[in-house]
Amino acid sequence: MTLTTTSRPGPARTAPRPSAADAGRRAVRGRRLRKAVRGLVLAVASLVAIFPFYALIVLSLKPAEAIRFPESLTPWHLDGGAYAGILGAQDVLRWAANTAVYALVSVVMVLLLASMAGYAFAKKRFPGKEPVFWSFISMVMVPYHVTLVPTFILIAETGGVDTYWGLIIPTLANAQAVFLMRQFIQALPDELFEAARLDGCSEWRVYVSIVLPLTKPILATLGVFIFLWHWNDFLWPLVIGQSTDMRTLTTGIASLNQQNVPLNEVLAGSVVALVPIFLAYLVGQRYVQEGVVMSGIKG
Repeated sequence: MTLTTTSRPGPARTAPRPSAADAGRRAVRGRRLRKAVRGLVLAVASLVAIFPFYALIVLSLKPAEAIRFPESLTPWHLDGGAYAGILGAQDVLRWAANTAVYALVSVVMVLLLASMAGYAFAKKRFPGKEPVFWSFISMVMVPYHVTLVPTFILIAETGGVDTYWGLIIPTLANAQAVFLMRQFIQALPDELFEAARLDGCSEWRVYVSIVLPLTKPILATLGVFIFLWHWNDFLWPLVIGQSTDMRTLTTGIASLNQQNVPLNEVLAGSVVALVPIFLAYLVGQRYVQEGVVMSGIKG
């Protein structure tokens, strides 16, 4: 008689679980990979964004007869003769002066009017305040080109063609600036204004001593943006400035293409026009960032 034994299956073996150290290392590698991918994407996007400026500067430094694509995009054999020619032209200096007057006067006037209007809409009470405010803000919904012809007719009938006031006045009613100023001032505590009035301050003194100092960040932010808008403005200066002496840099440089001016001088004029924009942003960069952050928090 033989005995047979049956072997019972033992307990199933489970795969060892990864240790906490291995999981941590994988998480670190995953974060590093995601960071490297983001960095690569940002680097590529930065190169794509910077390339037009690089091409603008390099081509402006090339001799006129040597501009050939894509060979001329290499930063070799540079020549600054185009800048000497463009800066020595009397018309370009006149256009730069016109642009400076247009941009700087507009900045001062828009900030003055927008801060006054923002203070009135934020802290004053008068009949019809809300309908008047939202009717004014609704101007943002109207395309600029719709009002271009009526505005030109009004300015032309009053003798504003080829004048500084005809160039500047139609751009002073800035609904976006009024809205931002109103939102910013509305967040200021009412106790400040009540205490100033109890001390006998007039409305003008309240505006000068309280509103303006407390709104410096948003004023600086708006000032930079308004300067950029007016410095780069093309359509309205093109319409209202019909003589060569009343052109701005944008319209003047555009007209150089019709005068058989070499391409390197046209590009050099564009670089010259970009310098004040770059300087304005450098000066107001801190205020722009602070104003944007505070507007986002208070708005």
